[in-house]
Formats: sequence, structure tokens, C-alpha cells
Amino acid sequence: MRIPSRLRLPLAALRALLVLTVVLGVAYPLAVHAVGRLPGLHDNADGSLITVGGRTVGSALIGQSFTGPDGEPLRRYFQSRPSAGGYDPAASGASNLGPEDVVDTLPDPTLAAAGKEDPNARQSLLTQVCEHSKAVGDLNGVSGARPFCTPGGVGAVLAVFGRRAADGTVPHPTRVVSVNEQQGVVKAPFIASYKGVRVEPARFGEDYAKGLVVPVRGDAPAAPAVPADAVTASGSGLDPHISPAYASLQTGRVAAARGVSPAQVARLVEENTGGRALGFMGGRAVNVLKLNLALDRAFPAR
Repeated sequence: MRIPSRLRLPLAALRALLVLTVVLGVAYPLAVHAVGRLPGLHDNADGSLITVGGRTVGSALIGQSFTGPDGEPLRRYFQSRPSAGGYDPAASGASNLGPEDVVDTLPDPTLAAAGKEDPNARQSLLTQVCEHSKAVGDLNGVSGARPFCTPGGVGAVLAVFGRRAADGTVPHPTRVVSVNEQQGVVKAPFIASYKGVRVEPARFGEDYAKGLVVPVRGDAPAAPAVPADAVTASGSGLDPHISPAYASLQTGRVAAARGVSPAQVARLVEENTGGRALGFMGGRAVNVLKLNLALDRAFPAR
């Protein structure tokens, strides 16, 4: 029976749909699943989950926090690097903030006084880095000072007002505001004056966009004690590794919390430090979950 020409194209499309559905919707997924069951691939296909005593404690591929019920870091455990998505695999991603993001959006003081969060408030990338650095430094007993950060842990940034010169600078300021230090929150700005003009804290609701933004380096060392991965999130926000430098910074605290010597903990750090990816990409890294589990086995918390 000859098929009418007007039906040939629809029938050809239907046959293609059926074939592709079988190949790509059935055969291909089954083949991928079968490959994932092969020895050596089974663990990776299941998410590299780690089980202790019959209980899943995490994944070797996904970072997680090691905090108590109050949200504070547990001193007996090594801490992971920050996460822009709260270590949630469903919220994987970066903050998308760049190096020029240095001015905060301050919270409404009336909401803060009522114990509420201001949904419009936002920390700049600089302040996030400064805050993390101060917290890590305080936790581990080292200086958290960084260039362009105030001692209080926010970005050291001024808005300078006055007539601008041809090169864009303000040689004779008429007003200077520390834009990330809020009036009523800080006792005094991180510097008292700038070019002979008194520095004032920022007031909620005021617009400082017309001022010249001037980050102030300060006297912090060029190589801070707190390494970069301790204060910045990875691109995915789920990196389970930290650098050997960050692990070394935490060794003394963890050893003291577990009542053992730093050398004993340092040995475990070295045993859980992996090489470069494919032997040449990136640097050596420490898997935080595996290290903390090794700590619990070798030196149970007292």
C-alpha cells in the first residue's frame, strides 16, 4: 500500500522519535548505570559516600561544616573552607562577587535592635574576606589581619568627598566616611582622619555614591597568617579540600582540644594530604572529612 505523501514526513518523524527514545531514553541510561556498577567505579557512581558504624557521615567529594548546635566551629575538628551555598549540593555555585565589590549595604538599625535580619543588607566580598580572616585568626590564636581590612573585620574603605583633580583624586577632602563601619555599631572608625579631615562612620540610608571610593591598605603584612582558602569559597562552594597551609594553621588548636601533641596531629594531616590532580594540576590538598574521621579513630575527643 502506497503511503500518501502528506503522511510520509509525520511518520518518519514518529519513527525517529521512537528510535531515539529507545536509544537515548532507555539503552543509554541503562548502559551508563551498568558501567557505574563496575569494580572501581561503584563508589564514585554512588557519590563517594563515607559510612561509619553503619551511618553515612558525608561524601568525600562534598565539603561540609563541622560546627556545634550553636553554629560555632568545633575546636576538636579541622574546619572546611567557606561555602557560598552553605555546603548544600542543590545550591552549588559561587557568590559571583568580584574584586571591586568593596562597599557593604548596611542593615537597618531598627531591625537589628529588634533582633531581626534586614533582607536588603549585604556584605561586600571584601568584608566577607575580612570577617572570615578575623574569625579564623581568633579561633586558631593567630593574627587575622589582612590588607584593606579593619581590625573589626570589615573592609577598610572610605568615601572621600570634595573637588576632584584631573587625575580623579580628591587632594583636599571636605568630608570622609568609613562606608563599611556603621554609626552606633562601631565606637570609632578604623582611622581617625584622612588628609586632615575627620573620618566619620556611615549612617544608614545615606547615599555615598558621589564620594571617591578609597580602600585603605593599612599596616597588615603582605603575606597574612590566614591563607586565602580559609577566607574564600571555591567555585562550586562544595570543595571538600583545604590547603596544607590552612591545615597546618589549625593543627595546634585541634591537638590542644584532643589532648595530644601537634606532631601527632601533623602526622595525620600528612597521611591525609593528596597530590596534585592528575599529577600536575593545582596543588596538594587535604580532604577535611577524611582527616577528621582519622582523628576520631586515632585520638577520640575527651
